Amino acid sequence: MNIYEQAGLKKVINASGKMTALGASIIDSSVAEYMKEAAMNYVDIEALIDKAGEIIASYTGAEDGCVTVGASAGIAIATAACIAKDNMLYIESLPFSEGMNNEIIIQKGHSINFGAPVTQMIRLGGGVPIEVGQANKVLREHIDLAITEKTAALLYVKSHHSVQKGMVSIEEMIEIAHSHSLPLIVDGAAEEDLKIYITLGADLVIYSGGKAIEGPTSGFITGKKQLISFCKKQYQGIGRAMKVGKENIMGLLKAIELYTTKDRELIIIKQKALVEWMAYEINKIDGLIASVTKDEAGRKIYRVSVKVDDNLGEIGAENIIRELEGGNPAIYTRNHHANVGIINIDPRPLAEGDEKYIVDRLKEIIGNIS
Repeated sequence: MNIYEQAGLKKVINASGKMTALGASIIDSSVAEYMKEAAMNYVDIEALIDKAGEIIASYTGAEDGCVTVGASAGIAIATAACIAKDNMLYIESLPFSEGMNNEIIIQKGHSINFGAPVTQMIRLGGGVPIEVGQANKVLREHIDLAITEKTAALLYVKSHHSVQKGMVSIEEMIEIAHSHSLPLIVDGAAEEDLKIYITLGADLVIYSGGKAIEGPTSGFITGKKQLISFCKKQYQGIGRAMKVGKENIMGLLKAIELYTTKDRELIIIKQKALVEWMAYEINKIDGLIASVTKDEAGRKIYRVSVKVDDNLGEIGAENIIRELEGGNPAIYTRNHHANVGIINIDPRPLAEGDEKYIVDRLKEIIGNIS
């Protein structure tokens, strides 16, 4: 019985992914030890933030880094940095930004909800979101024509939530931003490659520490030294409400260290073998059609896509999801396409044996309902 069960909560099997709603990731024991020791000692927080930024930059290839309490806070802080810079009058005025160059350009197909609207994170940092183009089609002209003297930055959201077709590429967004002497911010919260966007030329890149990196609740911004210095200055303003504790900073640093030493290709091979086994077993269940799919945003993540056959009548994906979540342990799947009868299973958070339990529960649910 885990600590949450002791508190009266159901055990959870996470087949959804590195999701904030399910606690993001399970940290390694060495990360927990780092956090424990950090929590039991004092440190100069400003010096720790600076040192952490140096260490983070050594892993990302950027000039510097700034720790945050999460990727969403990173969006607000990066926005504030591009608007207020190091002007204390501006820093202390945010999120009220009238009279400042405060417009942040974002493609319409990137104006997503990840549990909260990304545009709200921009506004928390004092930004005025300027959505350009249409949800399924954005042209370079849309972006160029939206840039004015009020523009503070451009924002590119790299996410499975974003529209994956018809958008201006990140390479072209960087070119557009720099041709207007503006910074490009990349929200790469759940991305796995810590260097790719800096290498491409992005000015500020935001990551979650608790998703692909499997650290504690945390995040960081990495990028150009001057812009990162502006990010750190926001801790004297709106960043104060988003401060990250010493134990989470140290846990993040240990998690990044472990993350960069993992054999990613071997992990992918094992995960693919697991989903192939699951798809084979699920295909034995009448009314379910399983296949192996790759992450829609292009990451090297393989999942099981389970289509609920129309011949099952009223037994739809949403009923199956309800049954999975209603059990004990509760099984949470990836349900972004439940409205079209598809349930996805992400293997990354599964503990040994979880895959067999999920298959058995699906057999039981279909058997009981039919």
